Order: sequence, then structure tokens, then C-alpha cells
Amino acid sequence: MKVKHDGSNVVIRRDQNQKATVDQNFAKTSRKCPPFCIQPIKLAPGVETIGEVEMLSYLDRLHNRGDDSILVVDSRTPGWVKKGTIPGSVNIPWTKLNPAKGADPLTMSDIMENQFGAKQIEAGIWDYSNVKTLVLFCNGMWCGQSPANIKQLLKMGYPAHKIKWYRGGMQNWSNLGFTTVK
Repeated sequence: MKVKHDGSNVVIRRDQNQKATVDQNFAKTSRKCPPFCIQPIKLAPGVETIGEVEMLSYLDRLHNRGDDSILVVDSRTPGWVKKGTIPGSVNIPWTKLNPAKGADPLTMSDIMENQFGAKQIEAGIWDYSNVKTLVLFCNGMWCGQSPANIKQLLKMGYPAHKIKWYRGGMQNWSNLGFTTVK
């Protein structure tokens, strides 16, 4: 499948080299908890947890069928994104939507309006009638970056049915040998 990533065409496929190994950035089987605690399969009521086939379907709809009602979001901080990301995704770090981590209201409003399609009615009140379906991911089932974005969006009133969560994230994507871009 072809997708656009930063203006270039990228083909997503599985590595068929049977001697290939897992990217070391995503090979750890254990992390200190907290903060790297295993996330539940169901993050929040109404938020659908998806796998690789569904992620590929969303990427296909977005990049090959012209469905601009979808946005695939890498919620990781830029340092992680530099190690590799899913082609066709955009980086919106969890810190940009998290006031507790220094996110300012103007940046948050810009993301909500210009990337997600929400309309601000007045300070803190949003019209979500034409928002995009967001497909969020981070490093994997032990990573809290996309869950933090999802929880913040829900707190702001973003409709849960418009949020999809690829729980496996980069760890599963990489383990399955799918194409990544840097």
C-alpha cells in the first residue's frame, strides 16, 4: 500500500526477510512502572482499540481513497519519532495537548481547529460536529503517550466514537516488520 509521508510516496509492506530482527528501539520486554505501565485493552468507554489490519485500513482510506475525515496521529515526543514512525502519520506530541506538561491554550486551540476540525464557540467550548476520526498510537502497550492524548481529548469533550487507539503502537508495528520512516 502507498501512502504520503512528508510529501513523499512510501510503500508500506511487511519485511519478508526471514532473518530480519526486531528494531532495538522497540525490543525491550520490560520497562519501569510507573511511568511505563501496561495499558488496558479498553482505554475509555466509546474509544475503539484497533490492531494492524484496522490501522492499514485507516491509512488506505486516508491516503488512497481521499477520505480526509481521518487523521493518523503519532502521539510520541519528537525524539521517539526520529527513531521511526508509521508512514502517513502526523506527529502531535502528547505534551502539546497536555496543560500539565506546559501545553498552552493557543497551541491546543490551533491543533483542535486546524488539524482536528473542531470549531471553538468560546473559550473551552467546542463544536465537534465535523471533527476528524483520530487514530492515535505511541510506542506500544506499555507507553502512556497516546493514552494521555486520548484522555485529554475526552476531557475536552472530543467524541469518543471519533477516537481510535492502536494500542500495539510502534512495538507491534516494528515486530511485525512493517515499513517505518524516519
